[in-house]
Amino acid sequence: MTKETLKEKILFFIENNRKKSFSMEEIAEGLGFQKSEDFKLLVQTIAQMEREQSVVFTKKGKVKLPLQPILVEGIFRANERGFGFVTIDPEEDDIYIPKEATGYAMDGDTVAIDIIKTADTFMDRGAEGKVMEIRQRAVTQLAGEFVAYTDEEIKETDLYGVVIPKDKKMSHFKVYAAAEGVRPVDGSIVLIELTHYPEKSYATSLEGIIKQVIGHKNDPGMDILSIVVANGIPTKFPDDVLSEADAVPDAISEKDLIGRRDLRDQMIVTIDGEDAKDLDDAVTVKKLANGHYFLGVHIADVSYYVTEGSQLDREAYERGTSVYLTDRVIPMIPQRLSNGICSLNPHVPRLTMSCEMEIDGTGKVISHEIFPSVIQTSERMTYTAVNQILEEQDEETMQRYEALVPMFEAMKELHEILEMMRIRRGAISFEDREARILVNPEGHPLDIQLRSRGVGERLIESFMLAANETVAQHYSDRKFPFIYRIHEQPKEEKMQRFFDFASALGILVKGTKGTITPKDLQKVIEQVEDKPESAVINTMLLRSMQQARYSEDNFGHYGLAAEYYTHFTSPIRRYPDLIVHRLIRSYGEDPSESNQSYWASELPEIADHSSKMERRAVETEREVDSMKKAEYMLDKVGEEFDGIISSVVKFGLFIELPNTVEGLIHINELKQDYFHFIENHLALVGERTGLTFKIGQKVRVKVVKADPVERAVDFELISAEEVTSLEKPQARKNGKDKNQQRSRDRRSDKNKRPKRSDEKRSGKKGSGKKGKKPFYKGIKNKKKKK
Repeated sequence: MTKETLKEKILFFIENNRKKSFSMEEIAEGLGFQKSEDFKLLVQTIAQMEREQSVVFTKKGKVKLPLQPILVEGIFRANERGFGFVTIDPEEDDIYIPKEATGYAMDGDTVAIDIIKTADTFMDRGAEGKVMEIRQRAVTQLAGEFVAYTDEEIKETDLYGVVIPKDKKMSHFKVYAAAEGVRPVDGSIVLIELTHYPEKSYATSLEGIIKQVIGHKNDPGMDILSIVVANGIPTKFPDDVLSEADAVPDAISEKDLIGRRDLRDQMIVTIDGEDAKDLDDAVTVKKLANGHYFLGVHIADVSYYVTEGSQLDREAYERGTSVYLTDRVIPMIPQRLSNGICSLNPHVPRLTMSCEMEIDGTGKVISHEIFPSVIQTSERMTYTAVNQILEEQDEETMQRYEALVPMFEAMKELHEILEMMRIRRGAISFEDREARILVNPEGHPLDIQLRSRGVGERLIESFMLAANETVAQHYSDRKFPFIYRIHEQPKEEKMQRFFDFASALGILVKGTKGTITPKDLQKVIEQVEDKPESAVINTMLLRSMQQARYSEDNFGHYGLAAEYYTHFTSPIRRYPDLIVHRLIRSYGEDPSESNQSYWASELPEIADHSSKMERRAVETEREVDSMKKAEYMLDKVGEEFDGIISSVVKFGLFIELPNTVEGLIHINELKQDYFHFIENHLALVGERTGLTFKIGQKVRVKVVKADPVERAVDFELISAEEVTSLEKPQARKNGKDKNQQRSRDRRSDKNKRPKRSDEKRSGKKGSGKKGKKPFYKGIKNKKKKK
């Protein structure tokens, strides 16, 4: 009998007995070992099993199985300094994973962990864990700049070169490109599929095969494209998707009108920005004889063309949303549809899904209908033209659209009624400045312009909100499975921090942290509207809010103070809206329990995936904006600007300029004093001088650095508005204590802007050839040993 077979017999014997531990004699008897040589083999085998940790000995010398750790699954989040955290439940605290216990997990990986230290609430210490298993890798491919090896180096290393990742979170990894597949030229932006991940002795090494050359780093627009690809957003539609799009007719036929209400005789308009090409919503308003208002919201019926299970549908699901970048749009559906048959272009018939409402003088929807329709818009209006009519009373514009002016005036009246209704119920309104970056044909930023929101923009928003709420309530009342846009109540701990912060500023907040209503928070904003504290209160309140998401369960929309809310109005660019349209059609044709059960099983995954794709798009848009703003500031290094402190953190001050460019003054550059971070005031306070910096404070700064690659701008403080000093922190006893504290502060700073790693800076030809043997050789040696 071999030792391997004997091991299996021993384990089977122990596992299938009621007793937990056994003497050597009991095992021998149980296995029927009578001979002395059998007993000797048994002792040797169990000794080996102990070394392999498949069995352990008790204090009394008995053999038992080791305790199996209870593994918990979660998502690993890496920190640049090596340690990490695992999120088990979004509602619970994360589990801290020390540097030596990460098991080579990478950011975003699904891992199984063992809890090695439980949380201690008395000591305010969280739980600590160890990664035992990596169950799913989050990153299977990445984009980056290719650094080519010479032919001699390729022959020696069996590598084409290295890839410098574009994703900043991956910048500390050295990515080796195996000498197979596509061989790019030096400086190419490539997509590499990973085949080997970090392991012992190669903790920051990856290996893969280059699958695609996206372009060259010097090509116009490649900087944006690199970010898009790095975030996993597809840049091209597959051929089968384009073929399906090409098969859709350019015009509607009589067959398409079956079962639709014909609204082509109504006065209906689209109102969008000048450069919009995918017009997916149209509106009409009229005053009724009873003093109420009739509002018709007509949305492009994309679900008629993008049918369930089609290639178009699968691609739209994967993308989740259109992505709007500085000089381009990456659409959710092919432009032949989004800018063609699905776009509500003027003077041509288009298929729509309509929500018609009767609204009284208080903003209450007293009756409504939701149905498929066909419309023909009377005019393609712009926000500029509507604002000229309603705000500027521009004679030329009013004369041009003379027949429509009375309807626009009724629209303004209804919008004001709806806006007041939302304010009365407590909707929270945050002033958010949007900027538009203007670029030349090569993609270089020329200017940053603030977008102003006139009555034209706001009335369309009011009408879309009304339609979204009406559709959501309609299907919630009928208890049909549905997809909602939810915004949950803030978490208690975040509200408590906000309460502490507000009270430190002398601001009274009514309500408790667990029951505070949107109306209570709205009153706080109104309380400080014209005070210097306004900016800081708005910032802190915004940080206290949860993130809106999609869900099959209706939890309401806290920020809008709406009991029911969905996304119905943009199916060209958002997949959940497309699903809402599909649900309307599906329930209209088949309201049976079996159809409801089908959708109840499908919607959770659709909601979760759509939320993830939305976050991916938002993050990509922010990264592109940050890069272009840093590029815009390149030729302004050395210039001075006025700004305000937009955020205060342990490691310094973030300053926002009037054009929305944000940059950092690092705490090390504040030479006036040694500064302490006072968290409950969001302020830095000088130890000796009491000099105070806090959110909303006006400053004068000089641009000292602008780095598009790092997407960062650095400022130097020239002067600051005087503000009331906060209480000075107690001075340190000696310089040594101060230096130690500074060192601790730097070490504990989770949010410090990451620097480019040494590996990234040294990504030159020959990198990885000399010194420590490359990652790939470790892999190959392992394979040989096996």
